[in-house]
Amino acid sequence: MTKMYHYTPVAKALDELHEKGFTYDYNINEADIVKNPSKFEIVHIYRYEGDSNPDDEAVVYGIKCSSGKKGVFVSGFAANSFNEAHDVLIQISIKGRQSSLKTK
Repeated sequence: MTKMYHYTPVAKALDELHEKGFTYDYNINEADIVKNPSKFEIVHIYRYEGDSNPDDEAVVYGIKCSSGKKGVFVSGFAANSFNEAHDVLIQISIKGRQSSLKTK
């Protein structure tokens, strides 16, 4: 089940995930997610909402690969921050929520 947390700075979420072994940077290696989305599971989601500016909104994903590799992906909500990897992660996230709803 995906866990969602709220922290003030994105850096705090990244630090906590790093302590939990999420050390791989999927922003740099986003092709890993895009090419094989079925191999990935979102384990943690940290969401940030800007007080007055939508450009301040962001999501930090803690992602685990079926190989055991754990890493992070940071995505914003600004129009220029969407990319193919972000779209794939949204689909993974939605899929995970639908399956958890079915088990209740």
